[in-house]
Amino acid sequence: MDTSATQQLFKQRFHATPAHFAFAPGRIEFIGNHTDYNGGLVMGAAVTEGITVAIAPREDGMIHLVSELGGLVKIPLGNYEPLEGEASWTNYPIGVTKIMSESGMSTPTGYNLAVTSTLPVGAGMSSSAAIELATAKALAALYGFETDTAGYARIGRRAENEFVGMPCGILDQGVSAFGRADHLVKIDCATERFATEPMPGEAHFWIFNSNKKHALVDSAYADRHRECHEALAQLRSDYPEARTLSEISQSQLDASHDRLDEVLYRRAAHIIGENDRVRAVQSALLNGDLQAVGAALSASHESSRHNFENSIPELDTLFELLKLQPTVYGARLTGGGFGGAVMALTNPGFGQAQADVIAAAYEAKHGIQPSIFHTRAGEGARLLNKAET
Repeated sequence: MDTSATQQLFKQRFHATPAHFAFAPGRIEFIGNHTDYNGGLVMGAAVTEGITVAIAPREDGMIHLVSELGGLVKIPLGNYEPLEGEASWTNYPIGVTKIMSESGMSTPTGYNLAVTSTLPVGAGMSSSAAIELATAKALAALYGFETDTAGYARIGRRAENEFVGMPCGILDQGVSAFGRADHLVKIDCATERFATEPMPGEAHFWIFNSNKKHALVDSAYADRHRECHEALAQLRSDYPEARTLSEISQSQLDASHDRLDEVLYRRAAHIIGENDRVRAVQSALLNGDLQAVGAALSASHESSRHNFENSIPELDTLFELLKLQPTVYGARLTGGGFGGAVMALTNPGFGQAQADVIAAAYEAKHGIQPSIFHTRAGEGARLLNKAET
């Protein structure tokens, strides 16, 4: 892992040498869209790209943070309030600091933190979870805090829920924490059980960033979160034992269709269908059937488009273009939606030439040049040894 850019930024801004480096990957939401906060199933892949942080203690009670995209932000130790505007990126590391402090981490002095990224901004690959997990690993090394892998994921989610104000589930943080090279991470969000599933070596991930930026805190994400809970509230009049939408079957949903608001029915249909698609993908992977995996991915996008309405025309265009390629098993929007990126699962025959054809057609229709990169499943969040610097 190359930390030279992070080290250079740290030395440039703080005129000192970092005490620790940590890295956490972004993630691909492979299948299981918006199921996490509905107590459902999800599969994701940590990618090789992500967030690297460098940290060192200060001698005073201040926290100084800097990223390659913004200037220096100074925050008094213990004075943890969300910021707005250009400094809002600091809410993620500060939120983690607050949660870890509440969990018993002693912070006798402040710290300097520098952040660099190899993730595309706004592409739906969860740079927020990556900075949360990388910060948590760095703070743990600096202040002597201990927890397990699931504990780091929960710290990141709490920071995002309670400090940033984003009502996400544990998908992003769980995948970033538990990532494993050439594997998918499967999460049962009802029980927070984490497992890894091997991916066939001939499977490749291509990410097509629509460059229609999304900001989930300011988007319809919170509306979908609310609608899911409203759908559950209506369904519980028929199925009072259900604690989440994921405990309701498609047959039960259909039996209650006439008593449900139509929009809420479609929101519930998406979540229930996604859980079934996660199970289908897991079964297909066990059988090495990438065609069946791809069919489930494409069905997921269609449900996002029609039932959950978290796709946009630009994402739909990329999806339709990818479907025309014989070397593409399947494709779907990845992440919260309302912008961001489409992921394609391909065989080795899909290359840059095919990607360029899709990019040209997309730009001709929307007047926007997409960003494209080819990635693979990588390792999860970790402290970096000095030898890696």
